[in-house]
Amino acid sequence: MFANEYDVIVVGAGHAGSEAAAAAANLGSRTLLVTMNLQHIAQMSCNPAMGGIAKGQIVREIDAMGGYSGIVSDKSAIQFKMLNKSKGPAMWSPRVQSDRMRFAETWRLLLEQTPNLDFYQEMVVGLLVENDRVVGVKTSLGLSIKGKSVVLTNGTFLNGLIHIGEKQFGGGRAGEKAATGITEVLVTLGFEAGRMKTGTPPRVDGRSLDFSKMSIQPGDDEPQKFSFSDETAPLLEQKPCHMSHTSPLVHDLLREGFDRSPMFNGSIKSLGPRYCPSIEDKINRFADKERHQLFVEPEGWNTVEYYINGFSTSLPEDIQYKALKACDGFENVKFFRPGYAIEYDYFPPTQLEHTLETKLVSGLYFAGQINGTTGYEEAASQGMIAGINAHLKVHGKAPFILKRDEAYIGVLIDDLITKGTKEPYRMFTSRAEYRTLLRQDNADFRLTPKSFEIGLASEKRMKAMERKYSKSDGFIQFFKDSSVTPEIINPILESKQSALVKQGDKLFKFFSRPNITMADMCQIKEVEQYVNLHELDHESLEQTEIQVKYAGYIEKEKANADKLNRLEGIKIPDNFDYTRLKSLSFEAVEKLSKIKPKTVSQASRISGVSPNDISVLLVYMGR
Repeated sequence: MFANEYDVIVVGAGHAGSEAAAAAANLGSRTLLVTMNLQHIAQMSCNPAMGGIAKGQIVREIDAMGGYSGIVSDKSAIQFKMLNKSKGPAMWSPRVQSDRMRFAETWRLLLEQTPNLDFYQEMVVGLLVENDRVVGVKTSLGLSIKGKSVVLTNGTFLNGLIHIGEKQFGGGRAGEKAATGITEVLVTLGFEAGRMKTGTPPRVDGRSLDFSKMSIQPGDDEPQKFSFSDETAPLLEQKPCHMSHTSPLVHDLLREGFDRSPMFNGSIKSLGPRYCPSIEDKINRFADKERHQLFVEPEGWNTVEYYINGFSTSLPEDIQYKALKACDGFENVKFFRPGYAIEYDYFPPTQLEHTLETKLVSGLYFAGQINGTTGYEEAASQGMIAGINAHLKVHGKAPFILKRDEAYIGVLIDDLITKGTKEPYRMFTSRAEYRTLLRQDNADFRLTPKSFEIGLASEKRMKAMERKYSKSDGFIQFFKDSSVTPEIINPILESKQSALVKQGDKLFKFFSRPNITMADMCQIKEVEQYVNLHELDHESLEQTEIQVKYAGYIEKEKANADKLNRLEGIKIPDNFDYTRLKSLSFEAVEKLSKIKPKTVSQASRISGVSPNDISVLLVYMGR
């Protein structure tokens, strides 16, 4: 029925579990993916979209390493947008609106075509642990499945409790039962557990909406794609979203149900995502706002189901219906299902190593919402890292860890295990101190070589990245080496109201001016000839422009990162006794003893550890 013993067992087949299973299997581990329902692999439980601010960078990073999220997103996309184009390239973030059914189907088919990967449908209710090491899992039918490592990616299913008004019922997602047993086993093993909350809006029948009363939200005129590979192509046709708004009347109707709201009557005690609040939370916290945006998002190419982004709620269904009917375009709305909130168990991530392996049980890894994160992208990236490290550990190889200056994924994991989280953690560009280095456009330059080295990114990907790098690097060098006369450059500068020059200079210097674009430079015959001769595509041109214009910022951030990495090199011995250092603050001793940082740099990022505490550590370490 099963292999005698799997190298990696992945529990849960959401975004984290799917990436974990794909990574471990593609690296060569005998892998088993166990889930409660094989028909629900990689479900988009909430909004039908991938990417967005900072999240788009994460999807690009997953793709650069050979994960599947970018490819699946491209193949199931119905609209593409590059967000924040009015800002600098460090802020640009790709996002796709997805066909929900096609997304899940594409994921399942990709996984089924992955060698070394077995599937099994059943609930895992326990772990097999011997001498503080995981050796397998136990299912609800009483089966014991042997495994050298286990990755838990349980999402919102651990003792999940769904709230709609005064009504409560067990479930991990609408129409699906909760998972039981694992929390109790982990607590018995010594793990600390907590509760979190998230929510989702009503789904409605698009045939009942009047889109003429809403503003249209089209995709980009020239859509790009997520994946760096040639397996996917940009969209030729796109489906629009629409936007409506709430109003003071809508807010009054919603307030009528506040006394029946689990948010306000004490039924829900756990914290929800601060940056994706429910509609009742929004009108309560921002009472001065007369209206809030509602994004009306199609669930796919052919379905009539729509997702009302911005209207997450756990209010009674009659209140939801009455309030939504008062929004422009929703006068005749028909519900597919009401919105709801869900509470679930999570495990504070300070109990993990940077590899996402637990500190208490060897070979056991946590990834996704079990670690207190929210979002498909955050979950998928953790799943990939956990799958990689489970494989590497089983095969006696060095762990794979991304640093904060190498990837948003590195920032995410370091934040989780160093600072922990008491509310659902969501990635933002502001969390990354080196965001000029961690752009979405250069994820393949940063990560494909690292992934290729461990055997995950393919040789084909590596060669494609090298060709792309060579093209942009060569073009940058061309700008540095080539000069231009005032007669040629001044008309371009004048058209952009930029200061004219009296003598020639290198093209690089003129191109560095903030208001001079690649299109301007291509008016120069020598530049145009270089582009045509080397057949430079959009990616190469964009990469060159970014590298030229932001050269100073990039070098400055690299220098800052190098300083930080010197502290990364100062290791702290395992089980170091911080109570011996009398000059450390009481809070620092408490936090350092609990989190057990591996390096002085990690210690410096722990909340409550002051610069003075770090100085004490450095003195002790002989620096």
